Amino acid sequence: MREWGVALWLWPLLPPLSPPLTSWQMPDDGMRYELVRGELLMMSPAGARHGRRAARIARLLDTHASQTDCGVVFGAETGFVVSHDPDTVRAPDAAFVSKERFEAVGDTEKFWPGAPDFAAEVISPKDTFHEVQDKALEWLAAGTIAVLVLDPPKRTATVYRAGGDAHVYGDQDTLDLSDAVPGFTVPVARLFA
Repeated sequence: MREWGVALWLWPLLPPLSPPLTSWQMPDDGMRYELVRGELLMMSPAGARHGRRAARIARLLDTHASQTDCGVVFGAETGFVVSHDPDTVRAPDAAFVSKERFEAVGDTEKFWPGAPDFAAEVISPKDTFHEVQDKALEWLAAGTIAVLVLDPPKRTATVYRAGGDAHVYGDQDTLDLSDAVPGFTVPVARLFA
């Protein structure tokens, strides 16, 4: 009872609580954001190495998707709504959505309503292992089939799959991502070329 009395006495002095943002309330000011459980996170611009790796995986994915007509590829600025109440909108460095799923939703101006089938993330120098791993697991929990995490300094590719499976690949290995992107295989060395 005494604690409530103190809390009620302090109530007028506390700042007002802001409700969590929704995906429709994100600013459109030219900056890059992600929305994580209703909280807006401003994303700093990617460095040159990061940008080259992200462009590389997107180009390889897009070439494959165009040749096989298996789906569509999205670039680094694309937001995917991966949860609601509170909303989470994430933006991978590259993503793939199957042709069937894309045709069911259609081409939309807003954020993609759901997780991609495949997401690629490139580790930035300021990223921690736990931040990147948590994001990969968040993609999987939202329905992504496979998440590729590239570590440029180590020249490794870690593939996370549903069920908790994670495997680290090196320069001499070839990735088989056919479960998420039909027919897509790529030597790890090509991702770092």
